Amino acid sequence: MKSTLEEQKAFVTVVDSGSITGAAERLGMTVSGVSRTLNRLEQKLGATLLRRTTRRLELTEEGETFLNHCRHILAAVEEAEEAMLDRHNQPQGRLRVNAAPSFMQFVIVPVISEFRSRYPGITLELDTHDRFVDLLEQRVDLAIRIGKLEDSSLHARLLGYSPLRLLASRAYLERHGTPGSTSDLQDHSLLGFSQLDHLNRWPLCRADGQPLHITPTLAASSGSTLIELAIAGEGIVCLADFMTITPRYNGTLVDVLPDCIEIQTQAVNAVYYRQTTLSQRTRLFMEFLAEQLPGRYLQG
Repeated sequence: MKSTLEEQKAFVTVVDSGSITGAAERLGMTVSGVSRTLNRLEQKLGATLLRRTTRRLELTEEGETFLNHCRHILAAVEEAEEAMLDRHNQPQGRLRVNAAPSFMQFVIVPVISEFRSRYPGITLELDTHDRFVDLLEQRVDLAIRIGKLEDSSLHARLLGYSPLRLLASRAYLERHGTPGSTSDLQDHSLLGFSQLDHLNRWPLCRADGQPLHITPTLAASSGSTLIELAIAGEGIVCLADFMTITPRYNGTLVDVLPDCIEIQTQAVNAVYYRQTTLSQRTRLFMEFLAEQLPGRYLQG
């Protein structure tokens, strides 16, 4: 007997969820129902696809091979269905987008209303994480990556660039003075990242010509928290422009050492898994971001 699409989908969902319970929640099925579907699939194939233990599920060699085929089959079916919807100009379905919390908050959320107005049939799931996630494991259709791309398994579309700058509140500078050179920063409270240390490299050079890598006086795990700390007068911060448009515009935060800054930008890319067929809704969202963000949030 041949396997069905329902069985293939259940198998892929179990793998991506990491558990039968997680798959049942995603599929709207009972745990016993998912388990029976898996057993039926393995009986049809005459092979064990998953080794089940009390703590985890592990793919067998046969399971890995079948998983790749299932992904291609399900993607092809989804593409065919979308092609029919596209003929009637009715893009529909779930679209899961992943981005860093700060980019989601300051860039994507403000433009979501316009996208939903254009495409009311697309159901959005906005997922945030400070670290890069595995797009397949997390069922992410499109992710926004900031900085250098090193994953060759991903396709990327450049959306623009975001410069870095140093900022502080007027109240902080009035209390502690305005630094006139890079060396003056050693006498100031420096706000930086606690988990992503590469973000503590500031676009300045020390007296010996080496790049400045700060040790934060006060550290936080997110850019959003650092902005609030800077606004509260707790120190000097270095952040991408897309995060600080509003406080810079209203004067809540002002530039520090603008003449000493070395022009340094972070590339912002929309990425998707190389072997995944680009769905209509993913393409529409990517094109929407490419239309909305340059000039408004990013440099071209």
